[in-house]
Amino acid sequence: MQTNDKERRLAVLIDSDNVSSKYVGAMMEEIARYGTPTIKRIYGDWTALRDKGWKKVLLENAISPMQQYSYTTGKNSTDSAMIIDAMDILYSDKVDGFCIVSSDSDFTRLATRLREAGVTVIGIGEKKTPPSFIAACEKFIFLEILVEAKEKGEHAERLKTAEKPAEKPRVQGTNIQMQNLLVTSVNDVANEEGWASLSEVGQLIIRKQPSFDSRNYGYVKLSSLVKSTGLFETEMRETSASGGKQLFVRDKNFSQNEK
Repeated sequence: MQTNDKERRLAVLIDSDNVSSKYVGAMMEEIARYGTPTIKRIYGDWTALRDKGWKKVLLENAISPMQQYSYTTGKNSTDSAMIIDAMDILYSDKVDGFCIVSSDSDFTRLATRLREAGVTVIGIGEKKTPPSFIAACEKFIFLEILVEAKEKGEHAERLKTAEKPAEKPRVQGTNIQMQNLLVTSVNDVANEEGWASLSEVGQLIIRKQPSFDSRNYGYVKLSSLVKSTGLFETEMRETSASGGKQLFVRDKNFSQNEK
């Protein structure tokens, strides 16, 4: 897609059966990083509302509730309504991408179909989301991570701890997998001298693993996570005549092999 992030028009479709109202505020702030949500709809049977917090958050975030009656016990008519609306929106050519908010694998085929049509698909759901749906999205964000960040305080407070790892890091196996992903991705896009632009590395990582997020490992920024591993050399370089700078990284093993 040629549209840049700031100009990207997004349709946000939320499955209320799979999302709690406590996530909405942090979720909408996160979505704003990827574009402008021009369509915001949430689907569910509002006559059988169990979560009393929905009314307030829907008003605060200008999200339109779409009534979908539960005609048969055990059957999820919400999924069908979301899928039909998504295809209608796609063919209307009013948006450049979709945010599908659910932890349900039933949306795997929808995400795949939308990407086949050439639009961006961002998935948002809980950590219980099946791998098939995660892999079908261009980018997948875990709701728990967003809420954890919000509960830690205001943005300025989060920046103070950006360079510090989480108090309880993930199990060693997961950290090893993360490090391997970083190393292979840096080497995949590196030039003949082993240097790679971190922005290009980040884009490749998301293509390889849509659910990757530096916040999953206790860091606000990818650059902080990369530096914390101790596996890379880093160097700030000017990338334009106007003085713009970019962080470049190189696998330390590459430089050692050169010697």
